[in-house]
Amino acid sequence: MTDINSPSYLENQFLIAMPQMGDSYFSKTVTYLWKHNDEGALGIVINKPLGASVADIFDELEIECGIEEGLFREAPVLAGGPVERDKGFIIHDAGKNWESSISVTEEISICTSKSILEDIASGNGPENFLIALGCAGWDAGQLEREINANTWLTVPADPALIFSGDYENKTQLAASLLGIDLQQLAPDAGHS
Repeated sequence: MTDINSPSYLENQFLIAMPQMGDSYFSKTVTYLWKHNDEGALGIVINKPLGASVADIFDELEIECGIEEGLFREAPVLAGGPVERDKGFIIHDAGKNWESSISVTEEISICTSKSILEDIASGNGPENFLIALGCAGWDAGQLEREINANTWLTVPADPALIFSGDYENKTQLAASLLGIDLQQLAPDAGHS
């Protein structure tokens, strides 16, 4: 039996920015929410490429690339959020754990370790990964207030969509998991 007074947390969910989102950073974004509890929430924007590539990160950190470097020149680094912008976050498929890996689900882990980047560069890393600089954070109750104000839609995360390279369409693809076309939503939907 579910306790109606216990809070409902949204770990392993997508936050989809509603069309009326006024915050220029989060407009048209999908954020993977990997931590949510009574102290707040943490997520990583998964569809906002920076002008840098994974190969650029390897160069910056002086990591030798042991496999085809061209693949990493085409793979973008994402702007994961406005918090800790100088810190790298790697979302990866679960299985092997690296130093600082945090298991979110049986399929998804988050890591901030340089060792995972070295393994990716040598071809020994996870099969699926996404590298982002920065993360998104909410204080206790802040995310709930934003959801109640119709700032975000939520839907259970889909690992295939997390790792998809279709950054331009991720927002609409995430909304389609709910059967919603964001272009058809009125800016004041949900308000009476």
